[in-house]
Amino acid sequence: MAIRAVLWDVDDTIFDYAGSDRTGLLRHLRAEGLTESDEDHHGRWMRIATTHWARVAAGESDWPAHCRDRVREFLDAELSDEDADAWFHRYVGHYESSWELFPDAVPVLDALAATHRHAILSNSSVDHQERKLRALGVRDRFEVLLCAQELGVYKPDARAFRTACEALELDPHEVVYVGDQPDIDAAGAVAAGLAGVWLDRRGRGGRPELVRITGLAELPGLLAGDTRFGAPDTFG
Repeated sequence: MAIRAVLWDVDDTIFDYAGSDRTGLLRHLRAEGLTESDEDHHGRWMRIATTHWARVAAGESDWPAHCRDRVREFLDAELSDEDADAWFHRYVGHYESSWELFPDAVPVLDALAATHRHAILSNSSVDHQERKLRALGVRDRFEVLLCAQELGVYKPDARAFRTACEALELDPHEVVYVGDQPDIDAAGAVAAGLAGVWLDRRGRGGRPELVRITGLAELPGLLAGDTRFGAPDTFG
């Protein structure tokens, strides 16, 4: 049976999270008087974010605590909850003013609009992704928006993928998941019975067992071929 719907990741898939975050963080640090800030600061900020988000996904922390822990570790300072919250809030203002879609996102959504249904499955929260997608002008492209914080399970848990398929009233084999993380997104989707596509924008390569594309412009041609994409390395 053919693929009937595309289930999308958001951050670093259609939304340039890393680029927007880099721009926003550096603007924020300059505003905070940290004029020596450079790209090394962003790399460290992202590594810290990954560590503390993993604790949220494991049920060991929550969103407010994760934000405070990120700030304290980044600044190497013992801040009160109020001061950490205020610092993070100021950062968020600069980050949100820097939001951008990847240039290939809208063209591929346009190209697939007549042939495939579209939905979102994110490891974030509905409130955050709803507001982001509306600000970026693409919320109406997706008939379903599901996020892990409300579902209570995080990708790559198969229950997250299958709940999204149920919301679309489609069998897993009728849905393809597209995301930038090879294990959390593509491999997780395949394990749940969906087709999975790893969007490898940085061209890291490897993982021959996964279907891999390096840009979204490749997706319509992929979906127009064999419904299960044939051999993964054909598209790697």
